Amino acid sequence: MKIVHVVEPFASGIATFVRSLVENLHDDLHIIVHGERQQVMTSAQVKQRFPKGNVRFIRWKSAQREISFRRDTAAFMELYTILKRLKRQNAVDAVHLHSSKSGFLGRVACRMAGINSVIYTPNGAPFFVGNSFTNFLYKQLERLGSVFGGQVVCCSPSEWKAYNAIGIKALTINNGVLLEERPQMPLAKMAPETSPKDIQPTIQLTPGKFRIVTSGRIEGQKNPTLFNTIAKYFEEFQDFEFLWVGEGADRDLLTSKNIKITGWLTTEQTKALIAESQVYLSTSNFEGMPFAVLEAMALKKPVLLTDCVGNRDIVNKRSNGDLFNTEDEAIIKILQYHNNRDMLQVMGEYSQQHCEQEFDVQSTMISYRSLYKS
Repeated sequence: MKIVHVVEPFASGIATFVRSLVENLHDDLHIIVHGERQQVMTSAQVKQRFPKGNVRFIRWKSAQREISFRRDTAAFMELYTILKRLKRQNAVDAVHLHSSKSGFLGRVACRMAGINSVIYTPNGAPFFVGNSFTNFLYKQLERLGSVFGGQVVCCSPSEWKAYNAIGIKALTINNGVLLEERPQMPLAKMAPETSPKDIQPTIQLTPGKFRIVTSGRIEGQKNPTLFNTIAKYFEEFQDFEFLWVGEGADRDLLTSKNIKITGWLTTEQTKALIAESQVYLSTSNFEGMPFAVLEAMALKKPVLLTDCVGNRDIVNKRSNGDLFNTEDEAIIKILQYHNNRDMLQVMGEYSQQHCEQEFDVQSTMISYRSLYKS
């Protein structure tokens, strides 16, 4: 099959999701029409992580994050031209739209280009982003976009409920990850892929620390302020160390002395760091189905997550971790984990079992390929 992926935020979790489709549906040709978020990671850096044999890239030059009538009109016309050309070349069996901007512009462009096999995966409901006005605006845009067709596919049950609540019919296919052996990599040799002057050229972890780790873009959706507040409580405790694997515009909000920011690392380096940590912490305001958390579970890590859309589908009856609503709840849980190390090992085993049962990548890929065919 020839599958065209349209993705505006070609970075972080969404890029991981698209790469997973390319890697696991290796008998299909994947054409990726992509924007760029240079402040997060350049498209060239993202492309390096993709396999070489079954993927082609087309730059979507006009695509950008902010809502702008003039720029979005230009982005729409460019995307329509690309899709129409690919259809004329008989290079489209299905179009898969990723994220809200791609989902809205892409569904309109596909309708105009006469492409009927269209799938839209939000990867995080956009109407949880900001204040009441912006949330209302995004809800209306999602409703309007659904008029132009395409099958909405949510990546978690709670995201599906959110779409159902605003009157949009959707399917659910959980994100999935590959269960792997514990990675072996000398931490001292890890160098960030991007190295601003204020980031250390290598990662230096302190042996014997109780390490809490998170991974992703340092921006509002991930709530770095809450992460910093939790870490701040443990600032005078010698046993605790907090790691943020990633980079972003809000890195200045991470001021606590016990936080280390690594910059962007390779997938192997990130997994090695998580394997050397005791707990994975997510302070996100909302998620689709976070790959970083699933990968931590696959590495037998207990997870401590905000009780939000996406996250709440991952914790299984508190056997593999906990949900929290306030910083005090998170702090109490971290103290409990610290004082009960044997419990962490048992929770880690449950994490991997739950990941194998509910978030296996092969099940995810079978579901998407069946959807592409239909």
